[in-house]
Amino acid sequence: MTDYTPMWRSLGLDLKAHDALLSYLGGVYGDLFLAQKNRPRGMGYFDFVMSEVHGLRIKELMDAKAAGRKVIGSYCTFVPEELILALDGISIGLCTGGEWATDQVDQILPRNTCALIKSAFGFKLGKVCPYVEACDLVVGENTCDGKKKAYELLKTYIPSFHVIDMPQMKSDAGKALLHAEYARFAGKLEEITGQTLTSEKLAAAIATVNAKRRALKRLAAVRAATPAPISGLDALLISQVSFYDDPVRFTSSLDALCDELEERARRGEGAVSADCPRIVMSGCPMAVPNWKVPAIVEAAGAVIVAEESCVGERSTRFLASEEGGTVETMIGQLVERYLQIDCAVFTPNPTRLDYVRTVTGQRKADGVIHYALQFCHPYQIEAGPMVSALEDEAIPTLRIDTDYGQEDIGQIRTRVEAFVERLKA
Repeated sequence: MTDYTPMWRSLGLDLKAHDALLSYLGGVYGDLFLAQKNRPRGMGYFDFVMSEVHGLRIKELMDAKAAGRKVIGSYCTFVPEELILALDGISIGLCTGGEWATDQVDQILPRNTCALIKSAFGFKLGKVCPYVEACDLVVGENTCDGKKKAYELLKTYIPSFHVIDMPQMKSDAGKALLHAEYARFAGKLEEITGQTLTSEKLAAAIATVNAKRRALKRLAAVRAATPAPISGLDALLISQVSFYDDPVRFTSSLDALCDELEERARRGEGAVSADCPRIVMSGCPMAVPNWKVPAIVEAAGAVIVAEESCVGERSTRFLASEEGGTVETMIGQLVERYLQIDCAVFTPNPTRLDYVRTVTGQRKADGVIHYALQFCHPYQIEAGPMVSALEDEAIPTLRIDTDYGQEDIGQIRTRVEAFVERLKA
């Protein structure tokens, strides 16, 4: 077994705290994922990725940096991976899915800040995330007021920090703003990498990212089969891994898994029984290791067949145009692609509810769970009208507002179990 301690030490990690984090993650992963029955064989690749999540993958990043490449970290799906790859950068999603160093974070941020923002600070201040320490540039985005103000503070701890300003409306003015911001981001990447963005490089990067998203769309489509050929936990894990794994290797591994899943579906073989209640989860993103609510749902005897979230289908449904053209034109095509995402920061945002209706029918789901992080105002405010609309259409819907803590697990379990019983009735 490789000893990565010297590498972690060189990144400035708190080794004792980092060991505690890895021990916790390993235990939770074994209990939630490895203990599942009827798992597809192809999940072995993703289990390996998770076993080396702070090891081999970080070594790959450090080797790439030694060879002159730059590592670009981000917190949101609105940061265009295509531009990063086009300039020979490596795109990495950063840790925002668990509580850490809360005492330190509470000295900087209000206690009623959403868990995702606090997590970004916690992993940085606690010195337990090798990804953020490996970055040559960290990219934030002004998707909500909480992030907008928090980034002003976070960049005092991460000096190489770039913020993309986001429009709040999908209007012509909004498109113009995002176009200008993506062009400014491309310029920042050119400065960091020492390379020049060309249409040929951008076209190749778009093709690479589209291939990854097509594989994720295959995964989404096969989950419509009855019985579901893969658990919701495993499908969520795959989406989470997509944010930091090598995109070409990830795509190849996922396509191989989809071959297996499609064959399972043809044989009528499932990860669960055919009469298992089927649920769509909609709402806030669930980054590693935020598995609390999905684990409760599937332990209650249901199966999640779709995630309408940014760590899920919201970020993979749409592909960028591969038509080519000038760099200016292709950045405009990226803007068109990214502005189709149904993030709750947009006003108005009717297409999100439309897609929840659509995917519920496509996946033959029996009900919807709306999941929101406490103090995430965009999703909490959208939750009420969404729940009312779905219930009016005879789609059973449960609303859960929570954070990354474990204190409310019993309460959530009771509510979920009652909801699953309702779906069985």
